[in-house]
Amino acid sequence: MKILGIDPGTIQLGVGLLEFDGPQVQVRLAETVKTHAKDSLPKRLKELYHALSEVFQIYRPDEAALESVFFSKDVRAAIKIGEARAIAMLVAAQFSCPVTEYPPAKVKQAVCGNGQAKKYQVQFMMRSILKLKENPPEDAADALALAVCHHQHSQFQ
Repeated sequence: MKILGIDPGTIQLGVGLLEFDGPQVQVRLAETVKTHAKDSLPKRLKELYHALSEVFQIYRPDEAALESVFFSKDVRAAIKIGEARAIAMLVAAQFSCPVTEYPPAKVKQAVCGNGQAKKYQVQFMMRSILKLKENPPEDAADALALAVCHHQHSQFQ
């Protein structure tokens, strides 16, 4: 089973694809899609759309895990994250890929044992759990953590 984790953002969007074969797991993709902050929002969303479409076309994930909306004091940032989430859901729907959403605290709890874990802790745990040579970039680590969390939860459903 191939699970794609997506950490949404309009300037940096993390993607991490894990392939599970029984107890074995392989990292197929761990990267950050970056757009230019000075570009217009429509242009950045278009870039995200094309980048995610390419990921889905190349890797053909069976399922996707997406960070859900969380409360934020910065309303504008929350709205932009919501727009990136909409792009991710649209692309997944175009490839008939089911999407499950997880709140950040649940993902951190699943991979770190602490729902308030810091980004560097998530990076360290992804390196440890997935036996990587180095810490993945922050947004890619969050995306990988989403995929791990989804795999853990899907085993119990």
